[in-house]
Amino acid sequence: MSTRWDFSGKTVLVTGVGRAGQIGHAVAQVLGQAGANIVAVDRNAVAVSDRAKEFTAAGIPAKPAAGDLTEPDVAALAVETAIKNFGGLHAVVNVAGGLTTYGAVDSVSPAGFDREIAINLKTAYLMSQAAVEALAKTQGAIVNFASVAYYRPQGQMAVYSAAKAGVAAMTQSLAVELWPRGIRVNAIAPGMVRTPENVAQAGEQAHYVEMPQLLDAVCFLAGPASAGITGHILPVTNGIP
Repeated sequence: MSTRWDFSGKTVLVTGVGRAGQIGHAVAQVLGQAGANIVAVDRNAVAVSDRAKEFTAAGIPAKPAAGDLTEPDVAALAVETAIKNFGGLHAVVNVAGGLTTYGAVDSVSPAGFDREIAINLKTAYLMSQAAVEALAKTQGAIVNFASVAYYRPQGQMAVYSAAKAGVAAMTQSLAVELWPRGIRVNAIAPGMVRTPENVAQAGEQAHYVEMPQLLDAVCFLAGPASAGITGHILPVTNGIP
């Protein structure tokens, strides 16, 4: 994993951190290795506490914040955790989400539709909303997670594609709205990332985005190297347009 980025003295809140080896875990880890204080957020209280303990043991200042981010109070608690423990907030990386509703259009239930939109779009919106005041004070950044699925659609993924298209559109709208307050808002649009879970499902021969490629993109958009960039959806596809 890359440690060539410098986040010394910065505090970064990362959502979706609970599962070891998955994207949120890796994002929080690399930012911590680059010097950031980490607020790790996940709905699984035990798992996110374990991740925070892991980071602390490795010398990374970290605090957990647990709860369902589809609830506004949880997002507010996460921001409060950053301010109370580290004095402020410099970046938010909205990783929480994922593909959970896969199937033909006539097989997806209303509940499945609502869940997919909630975990991918609503969580990012509520977390961004809760962080605005704190980020305005530090001239900070929001990095959302869209997906190549929003511009490279596939059958049986209509709801997920719609949710990620919503993330992309929200990112660009918030970028216009929040630039006058000094907040940059961008998004990553990755292909399938090599994680243990994805390899178990898709096999070794699938075309993967390698984790260091993804992490460098996140660090770039979350930090000062991208100070003049906002409203950008950055594809990370490892060679596939």
